[in-house]
Amino acid sequence: MKKYLLLIVLGVIIFFGVVGTVTYVSQRNALIGLDEEVNGAWSEVDNQLQRRSDLIPNLVATVRGFAAQEQQVFADIANARARMAGAGTVSETAEGYRELESALSRLLVVVEAYPELRSNQNFIRLQDELAGTENRIAVARGRYNDAVRRFNARIRMFPGSLFAGGLGFTAREYFEIDEAARTAPRVEF
Repeated sequence: MKKYLLLIVLGVIIFFGVVGTVTYVSQRNALIGLDEEVNGAWSEVDNQLQRRSDLIPNLVATVRGFAAQEQQVFADIANARARMAGAGTVSETAEGYRELESALSRLLVVVEAYPELRSNQNFIRLQDELAGTENRIAVARGRYNDAVRRFNARIRMFPGSLFAGGLGFTAREYFEIDEAARTAPRVEF
């Protein structure tokens, strides 16, 4: 009888050990998968921001040919690009994004004063590429924020919350922009 009781206790311990191990491994793998999803989504945001950053010098050069006296706007754009390029965190990137948006909107206001620039084919092409890139950035930012939402929810909900801290997973930052940057500048051509 004592032997059977010992076997039952040993069986229960083994059962809970196996269940605990399977739960740990599945939670760890799920968290790693979600973390990689966030990293991949951020990479796409970064790629689109770089694409936009690469287009801006061409746009500035085209405008500079028509509006050479607007040096402050050109300097603001260069400074904002440099800040974005040097960003190390999501919040620093978002701040650089806001600065660049502001500088670009001022550049587009400058363009209003130059009708011959508005009809320049290079400017029109660059403006279309920039608009397309802005759409890509918005999509990539949305995908990134969705991935962050799923990841953050997983590390906060049971049973993921039991394992996340011990595995070194912490909440990730959303790529948010302030309310003023949410409205596109209104420019009539």
